[in-house]
Amino acid sequence: MGLLRITLVLGLLEAFGPLSMDLYLPQLPQLARSLDTSDALAQATMSVCMIGLGIGQLIAGPLSDRFGRKRPLVVGVVLFAVLSAVCAVAPTIEVLLAARLMQGLAGSAGVVISMAVARDLFHGIELSRMLSLLALVTSLTPIIAPVIGGQLARVMDWRGIFFVLAGIGVALVFVAVFGLRESLPETGHHSGSVLGTTVTHASVVLRDPLFVALMLAACLGGAAFFSYLSMSSFVLQGQFGLTPQLFSLVFAMNALSQLGGAQLSRVFVRRLGTARMYLTGQLAGAAAAIALLVVTLLGAPAPVFIALLALYLGAAGLGGPNGTSLALGGHGSRAGTASALLGMAMFTAGAVAAPVVSALAGSSAATMATSVAAGSAAAALIGWLAVRRLAPADAGRPLSARARAEADAASLPGTATGPVAEASVDPGTGAATDDDTGAAPTVPSETTGAPPETSPGRPEKLP
Repeated sequence: MGLLRITLVLGLLEAFGPLSMDLYLPQLPQLARSLDTSDALAQATMSVCMIGLGIGQLIAGPLSDRFGRKRPLVVGVVLFAVLSAVCAVAPTIEVLLAARLMQGLAGSAGVVISMAVARDLFHGIELSRMLSLLALVTSLTPIIAPVIGGQLARVMDWRGIFFVLAGIGVALVFVAVFGLRESLPETGHHSGSVLGTTVTHASVVLRDPLFVALMLAACLGGAAFFSYLSMSSFVLQGQFGLTPQLFSLVFAMNALSQLGGAQLSRVFVRRLGTARMYLTGQLAGAAAAIALLVVTLLGAPAPVFIALLALYLGAAGLGGPNGTSLALGGHGSRAGTASALLGMAMFTAGAVAAPVVSALAGSSAATMATSVAAGSAAAALIGWLAVRRLAPADAGRPLSARARAEADAASLPGTATGPVAEASVDPGTGAATDDDTGAAPTVPSETTGAPPETSPGRPEKLP
């Protein structure tokens, strides 16, 4: 598969999360009125879907390690299409909440398996670049979806939006069946029961202190981001008076800022290294979020509020792909389980925190700004302490000019920048081994950004 095809297919499949949330986001106030329910319960339709997206990854990820990537993915996409239609005909808020939970469980397959496929094909700095390139595709979804949703709101209600989601799900079935080849070789499939494999892989992954720290930072960052996501329509439309169409435009511009941050990461990560790019994004995001809280408490007008939101999201785009790359870097054949744990933590934390805060303090600008600032600042602090102490030495090391030139000249999987045998580190002993073999690590190509043989994964402070 060519690089462009891989990027488009994985990007479309990873878009389950944004699609499930953003397309009907402008219709949340109308949904609450239609089902005669509260704003908090209307927001809960997003929260239960996020819970499903999080928990479902713990099922789909290990299944993809056991049976290969493609089969669990196709099953998940089919169920997503069916459950979208069920959401469209839900007669009560209770039925809609149950259907949204199951829709999230099904959609999680696309989110987690697309990350596992990327880890199958790329490593090190090239994995960071691939994840940033994927963000170019997936970030188009929150740009386009609310705009389309705002225009669809002119001609249909929220039920029609879910029928549109069902149609998109059918299209993605064809993408999964015909657009993606199996990326995990037969030798990488794990024997034994799914439960046993899951427990074994999870225990290894959770013994990795860098992974655990990044997962905790992802939890806090997820809580901040989903507070913005679930409250933004009520704040911008209810408090600042934006129309559904203008809100969709603002939401799209914010997503464009996040996309821009991800592409800046792709451009500079070879020069600055994965760890530095991650820390830059985390610290910039915390600074923007704290500034957002200050100006909100001072009563700043909507343009200032929106501009700082855009800066916060741009910083999230800058750091996000690099955090994922650092977390998955030492877990090649366990990528499905590692990606599932990371995604579950982020989605579940956001799903729980956002509605609880909204129910206790309301959906005001001050509440949203406080949630975003608190989560971002805490995530930045944990990320800074953990990465400076625990990141592999090569994660902070930029590629040489020669390596960058070679990587640019050969960016397809299977070439010089394609997948290579990558050394991982036993989280308990610190000894370097190849994934799941216990053998001495092979020497990876410089262009992959993987650790050199002389110090594979050796934790040390960045210079």
